[in-house]
Amino acid sequence: MSASSELVALCRSQVALLTQSLGASLSVVYLTEELQEEGESQTKLIPIVIYPETAAWQAATVLTLIPELSNSLLPLLSDTHSALPDAVPQLFEPESTDNSSVQDDSLLPSTQIVLPLMHDNSFMGLLVTSREHKPWNERERHEIERIAQTLALARVLDKRREWYEQQLTQQQSLMQTQRDLLDNLLHQLRNPLTALRTFGKLLMKRFVPGDANRQVAENIVRESDRIQELLKQFDQVIELTPPEPDSEKSLSVTPLVLERTVEPVAKPLVLLPNVGENIEPCSVADILEPLLASASAIAQERNLNVQSDIPADLPLVYANRVALREVFSNLLDNALKYTPAGGQIYIQVEPKEDLQSIAISDSGPGIPPQDLEHMFERHYRGVQAASQIPGTGLGLAIAKDLVEQMQGKIEVFSPAKHFTRPNADTPGTTFVVWLPVVKKAISN
Repeated sequence: MSASSELVALCRSQVALLTQSLGASLSVVYLTEELQEEGESQTKLIPIVIYPETAAWQAATVLTLIPELSNSLLPLLSDTHSALPDAVPQLFEPESTDNSSVQDDSLLPSTQIVLPLMHDNSFMGLLVTSREHKPWNERERHEIERIAQTLALARVLDKRREWYEQQLTQQQSLMQTQRDLLDNLLHQLRNPLTALRTFGKLLMKRFVPGDANRQVAENIVRESDRIQELLKQFDQVIELTPPEPDSEKSLSVTPLVLERTVEPVAKPLVLLPNVGENIEPCSVADILEPLLASASAIAQERNLNVQSDIPADLPLVYANRVALREVFSNLLDNALKYTPAGGQIYIQVEPKEDLQSIAISDSGPGIPPQDLEHMFERHYRGVQAASQIPGTGLGLAIAKDLVEQMQGKIEVFSPAKHFTRPNADTPGTTFVVWLPVVKKAISN
């Protein structure tokens, strides 16, 4: 764990106290740090505060002059609960140093105190201080020990602060992931629910009052309305802002709860599992056929005209069938939702060299230029957020995510690009999906 700026500032203030009140000529605060070297984790002592700053080379010398430091201390640091041997502080006394390891006796201070920063038998660093040609008295030694205890306690609090921040970040990431997944699942339910409700209404029109089958159709519509109402309630719940945590309660969390760790999400959230791995040759026409049947039924109820231009000899594309169906379902649902009564929806499929374009156009109000660049962002609805048209701003974000997992691309144009509009006052919108085409094998 790296030291925070607050901890470094505290260490500087304590070193200043050593200098101004006790006359120390050299002071260094070392902290233990976990470092990754050659694939292995090693604990080392890192100087974080040095006074004077021009004596940085001496801070390194303190460690290199004492070969027992690495031999006796560092192996213990891998176990933070190991007790530091009582004999370790004596390793730093000048008289215990082998002269063969000292290149220049003048580098050693005449009087030097080295105190380990300890808390609950955990070694967290060192406080090294010295002054020239004046030994420390008993009162001064007690004052230096008190400073070492202050630094040790500050290091403990700094570690706990960082741990809390890591846990909070991971919890927030997990909560956002869970919310995104819930949003996606709820959004997936809406399209088939709309189609089911529409089919139920069409069946009701085909049966005369008193017909037993008419009652079945009425039940379908009624239960569809019930599910739709439940989805609205879910939307209201997940839009609620969570309350701020109670600081007093946060401080009273039991150690058992604190020991629970939350693993950060390593992989990006995807709507459908293994979309990119389950790519196979697909027929766009086959996937669109049932979707256009449902869209036509909904359009009939809303007084819309659905037209399509899908050639019979289209080449296959590389895609995930389930994911591609979800993409087209979302785009058609948008076109139906934003096209006013009397409007038109046009689906056009064209092969172009190594790609195949699937364009879904509408004669709706179009998208303002300032909203175009944000259309594929989650929960973004732009000017439509102020309209009476329901929506969550998820359909296009989901479609873009799935298309890109299938190595394709999706674009938006407003005014519509592939649609000749009878009414110039309705600019309309076109969404184009580009997918890689399956190349035919060349026979000899």
